[in-house]
Amino acid sequence: MSDVIDKTVLATAKAAHPRRPAWLTEARAMVVLATPLILTQLAQMAIGTTDLILLGRFSQSALAAAAIGNTIFYLGWLAGGGPAAAVAPMIAQHLGARPRARGGVRTSLRMGLWAVAITSAIMIPVMWSAEPILRALGQAPALAHMAGQFCFILAFGLPFAVGYQALRNFATALGRPRAAMVVMIVTIAFNAVAGWILIFGHLGAPRLGIVGSGLATASSAVFSFLAMLAVVHVDPTLRAYRVTRRLHRPARAKLAEVFRLGLPIGMTMTFEAMMFNAMTLLMGTFGTVSLAANQIALNVGSITFMVPLGIGMAATVRVGMAAGAGDIAGARRSGLTAFGLATCFMLIVGTLIALESRPIAALYLRSGSAADAAAIALAALFLKCAAGFQVFDGIQVVGAFSLRGLKDARMPMILAGGAYWLVGAPLCVILALSLHMRGLGIWIGFIVSLATAATAMSVRFWMLTRPSQRPAFAPARPELT
Repeated sequence: MSDVIDKTVLATAKAAHPRRPAWLTEARAMVVLATPLILTQLAQMAIGTTDLILLGRFSQSALAAAAIGNTIFYLGWLAGGGPAAAVAPMIAQHLGARPRARGGVRTSLRMGLWAVAITSAIMIPVMWSAEPILRALGQAPALAHMAGQFCFILAFGLPFAVGYQALRNFATALGRPRAAMVVMIVTIAFNAVAGWILIFGHLGAPRLGIVGSGLATASSAVFSFLAMLAVVHVDPTLRAYRVTRRLHRPARAKLAEVFRLGLPIGMTMTFEAMMFNAMTLLMGTFGTVSLAANQIALNVGSITFMVPLGIGMAATVRVGMAAGAGDIAGARRSGLTAFGLATCFMLIVGTLIALESRPIAALYLRSGSAADAAAIALAALFLKCAAGFQVFDGIQVVGAFSLRGLKDARMPMILAGGAYWLVGAPLCVILALSLHMRGLGIWIGFIVSLATAATAMSVRFWMLTRPSQRPAFAPARPELT
């Protein structure tokens, strides 16, 4: 089986190069694993950006409706994304304990896909109810109706979008992240062509507008899942696990573990995402200039965030491999290496954003109107705040993902809830409204909330990986399924 498991994954710290410091070997393995993960995340952002560009060229109302409709879709994606994310640490720990046992790996993925199907079955009716939900939240009836049409179509792609994540995490845990990267790059082209045809009615297709965008996006989700499944059956390393074998057979203990680990992971992601979404709604009460400036700064921050996010995904696997082998020192070294890489990168980009905030903001608006000039000036201010939280943002995501590698999900959920909703959200409201700082107050709240989360996650990881700490995990038992 040693020829099946990728050497990148099995190169744990205790097998370091004899002439190279262990941390340097770890850093090299981390970068090799993280690079395609980062590119995959950027490719996923490119898909969303393509949708926005196409809809923006169709009509402003379609773009606005898709924006609010996507908030409902994102809620469903987060619900299934937690169990899908649980696949990577489960497989990594299993391989760390028993590198030659394929059954446990296959069962972890199989039950991950089961969990995706279950959560999708619950969330699809919610997406079908998007119009009344958005009306109840005070959205304009016309926009709510368009968003409802968009979400109704998009719901069919939800299980495939989240299922792709489960397959990607399976491939990543086995050291094959490039497979998912290639699939996502091809999906960019598929989505762009499908959207161009269906939104505008090219090549004899009907002009469907926002409904066409929903069809294109849902079809892209199906395409990415099927393409990833095909790669899993073609790639020699992945094919050896025969992932569709006994797909119909339940494994109750493993399914329970997927939900026990995945639901807190999903809630951790939800706490952060919903805090930023809620504050965006608050920002909208200050006018379109504030909202436009906020979106510019958030978009820049989202792009830079992809790098520590990819490093965090790699850390889940590296920490999980060491944890499964009972190697606390190796798990600690992997996590701290990830912290160091993310911190170095975010220090660099944070400095660049702070120094070039106004030119960066000007890239988004070029009309030269007074409103655009005001938005650029305000976005430059927000970008300086974004520069201030870059390191904190990188540390908190690497900390959360490193803790996943230890199968520690419940406490990070609690820490995230406290950082974003007991500290961050109230502070944003107080500064913005009570102290009349408006948008600047919200962004100061972002800095404090991310700094709180970063501190909490890093301290938690440090405490769990102390040399005197007994492993909180047990080697995986062999499984025959």
